Amino acid sequence: MPSPDPQLLTTFSAIVGAGSISAAAVRLGCGKSVVSRQLARLEADLGARLLQRTTRRLTLTEVGKVVLQQAQQIDRALDNVAQISGQFQQEVRGPLRVSCPRPLGQRHLVPLLTAFTRQYPQVEVTLQVDDRLSDLVAEQIDVAIRVAHLEDSTLVARRLADNPRVLVASPAYLDRAGRPDTPEALAAHESLLWTRDGRVYDEWSFTADTNGTGTSATRVRMQGRLRVNDGLSLVAFACAGAGVAVIDRLLVEDELARGTLVELLPDWRLPAGPPLYAVYPARQWLALNTATFVEFLLSRCFTGHA
Repeated sequence: MPSPDPQLLTTFSAIVGAGSISAAAVRLGCGKSVVSRQLARLEADLGARLLQRTTRRLTLTEVGKVVLQQAQQIDRALDNVAQISGQFQQEVRGPLRVSCPRPLGQRHLVPLLTAFTRQYPQVEVTLQVDDRLSDLVAEQIDVAIRVAHLEDSTLVARRLADNPRVLVASPAYLDRAGRPDTPEALAAHESLLWTRDGRVYDEWSFTADTNGTGTSATRVRMQGRLRVNDGLSLVAFACAGAGVAVIDRLLVEDELARGTLVELLPDWRLPAGPPLYAVYPARQWLALNTATFVEFLLSRCFTGHA
């Protein structure tokens, strides 16, 4: 059996990525009939059906899943060729797709991207704000900001910043409820609780050095009537005076600087959250705009603005 035409494999990958033959035709800049014929020719060359087609969706067959993996390798090889060319141009330009969790995207990455595009006006940025872990290769994302302990060895990870957490409340709340002076005193306060995937994080742990003689540790089980799975909403509740909250310092730096929120129990430490990383697919040749953007983030420690 002769090897399939690489162009047909590229078309097949585009169909799967776009979700339909019509959408793939738009992405490839050709007619729908052309794409249909190329898919039919590939299936004929391979002697196997790659996609089950209905009026509503396309579904990969088992053979199609295996062929798609090979087609994506060709796509990556073509991307590498284009990136090699871009490296020789030595000009930071062209598209840059970035993914980031919603709170950090709104608080930090938007101003950083604004500064980056001001410095490199030939770069065209697409920001995908999403709390899920994106598939960088399948979604053609150049750089993703992730707050996680990373395990995927197929990705290159550059550590951007640590992620300390802080206990905060608004001045208005403290005027009404009093200021706690020990972790145990928090049990008498209204607490704002973070929730995720069905779990409520209602146990807060604290450690502190005890006059140079050792470390003191304590845990407090909190009772809270307000629970939220969004970091910026948690900040908003705290600013509105709804209670005390444990939150990533990255999300409340501005509020602490303005005095909208106040740090509580500064002599006690909370467990840090997962570090921040810039991650991108492992490639022998990294696009110049991607490499420049990652270095830009590192130089700003992710928290610097324009």
